[in-house]
Amino acid sequence: MKRMLALMLALVLCLGALTACGDKEETSGDLAAVKKAGKLIVGITEYDPMNYQENGVWVGFDTEYAEALGAKLGVKIEFQVIDWEKKEALLSAGNIDCIWNGLTVTEERKANMDFTTTYLMNKQVVVINKKDADLYKDSASLVGKMVSAEIESAGETAVKADANLSQSNYTSSDKQMDALTALKAGNYDAVVLDYTLAKANCGNGDFEELMIVESISLSNEEYAIGCRKGSDLVAEFNKITAELVKDGTLAKIAEKYDLTDLYQDANK
Repeated sequence: MKRMLALMLALVLCLGALTACGDKEETSGDLAAVKKAGKLIVGITEYDPMNYQENGVWVGFDTEYAEALGAKLGVKIEFQVIDWEKKEALLSAGNIDCIWNGLTVTEERKANMDFTTTYLMNKQVVVINKKDADLYKDSASLVGKMVSAEIESAGETAVKADANLSQSNYTSSDKQMDALTALKAGNYDAVVLDYTLAKANCGNGDFEELMIVESISLSNEEYAIGCRKGSDLVAEFNKITAELVKDGTLAKIAEKYDLTDLYQDANK
């Protein structure tokens, strides 16, 4: 009888230990931490049409996408404007939970973060002043000219990778919008930007006099959400994104911000 009671006690202790381990596993990881905090801290820079402000309120494709995902996840979205040059360090240190701001997938970045599935296609383009349309029709015409792109961006990578642009008089800018504003002011002959930003701004409003040089072809790219290496947020984001694609939510957001073509290219 004593032996039977001892066996039963041992079994109960083992089951208790297994349960405790299971509970510990369920409450560890980035996903559990985000749910416990009740918020997802998203690292961004400010630019139209991905994340920008209207009357003090964040709007844009990535903004609404993040908020739709947050609603399904059951947490609030907190947008944090970051120094783009330090994005990997901020992510690794836990200052932000993810980078979600027209982030281009590259092999170099894959070494420092994990990416979700692609949600938009993009490309790098050269932007000039319309008055210079006859001067700059190809990248060769920009050799030795004043050119800029955002520091540590896909645009800067494109400049360095192009045989002609790499021979320009290149200066980095802190932000893409800074480069665009400086071009308008005449500080540069050309700037290299994300097509998404260039398409939304050039030829209208404050940048009416600027244009994309369609004859210059640079790199095609993919946008995805960047998370810490090994983060369980990636799988959860992919699952919720699939739901947002299926129910048409993302297609509606893409249409609202004139990104339907780039959205469709990513979801063929």
